[in-house]
Amino acid sequence: MGQQITPYNEQESKTKQVSVMFDRIAPYYDFLNHFLSLGIDRGWRRKAIAEVAKVQPKFILDIATGTADLAISMAQKMQAVEVIGVDIAPKMLEIGRVKIKDKGLGAVIRLEDGDSQDLHFPDNQFDAVTAAFGVRNFEDLRKGLAEMYRVLKPGGKIVVLEFSRPKLFPFKQIFNSYFKYLLPLIGRFTSNDQRAYAYLYESVQVFPEGQELLNIFEKTGFKSNRCTALTLGVCSIYVGFK
Repeated sequence: MGQQITPYNEQESKTKQVSVMFDRIAPYYDFLNHFLSLGIDRGWRRKAIAEVAKVQPKFILDIATGTADLAISMAQKMQAVEVIGVDIAPKMLEIGRVKIKDKGLGAVIRLEDGDSQDLHFPDNQFDAVTAAFGVRNFEDLRKGLAEMYRVLKPGGKIVVLEFSRPKLFPFKQIFNSYFKYLLPLIGRFTSNDQRAYAYLYESVQVFPEGQELLNIFEKTGFKSNRCTALTLGVCSIYVGFK
């Protein structure tokens, strides 16, 4: 795996820094997600949900749930009995809870403050475990994936949505310039945290993608693993089974 990239400094743990970072940008997170991706992120989530729906899950765990966009969409589009979202940023969860209440989904979705790399759930509890743009922020990727594997039922499905690096010229160069220079500038003027969006670019550059990440899935214990690139490789969906 690549080097460890942290949002702010080398003194505090990455987990702590990521929590602070997302709390800082929480009020702007949803708007910037949709604005900076030109709304394409909604399509990515729809494709991830379609993968989850194939196993008709009743109990779903959404890792690094943030403001609960994915959890809400899954609850709306599937007949799940319960969707639990876990995140380390309390202010993101506060926003998520308001959205859940406004949509009348409080009986289906529960959000919890917790570290995805140290889940308190028992073994073999969930039919599906999901993560949208969260595993890249794990301090210990292997440990986080091992926890996701542990809480899945035998035959359960993992679906991970994560940024990747485009390869096609000239889209690669255009995208990298936007991601590296323009996005942090926009983040600076909207969320007052330029570093958070510089970290986004840096973390994607060192994160394992494609077959490299699938190899880690396999070493964790997942089977029938596959990766599907989206939008010319800007994003990828990773799927596996316990």
